[in-house]
Amino acid sequence: MTDPSYVDVFTMTGGVPGRSPEQWARIMFEDVAGRAGQFIWRALLGLRLTASPHRVAGWQVADRGDDWIRLEARSWFMTGHLVVRADDEHVSLATFVRYDRPVASHIWLPLAKKHRQLAPDLLRDAHRPQQPSPRR
Repeated sequence: MTDPSYVDVFTMTGGVPGRSPEQWARIMFEDVAGRAGQFIWRALLGLRLTASPHRVAGWQVADRGDDWIRLEARSWFMTGHLVVRADDEHVSLATFVRYDRPVASHIWLPLAKKHRQLAPDLLRDAHRPQQPSPRR
């Protein structure tokens, strides 16, 4: 993302051997965040998410490598990227937000505080053994 307006990164030690970045992302955003995440992303942030087995919780898979995946979504006022990086020892979640309209800062900044509280919980809860979401 060029010129992000907001960036944060959370890392947890203790990866799950054999779990891919996409599997981490699906567990975090589909299973753990679930309907609450969809409400925040769609209703509060206005992100245009589309359900598809080729997307993760409606987010477009914009790019990927062996140990990372980048998800992207846009609303009329902002663009968001989520990057999950995972190996056998660590998993990281990075959030990038770009304000595409001035109103974006007034919407995102109050939510960013809650985001910084919830993001570590996504990592922690996704670390617990569970079944990945069935592909929709």
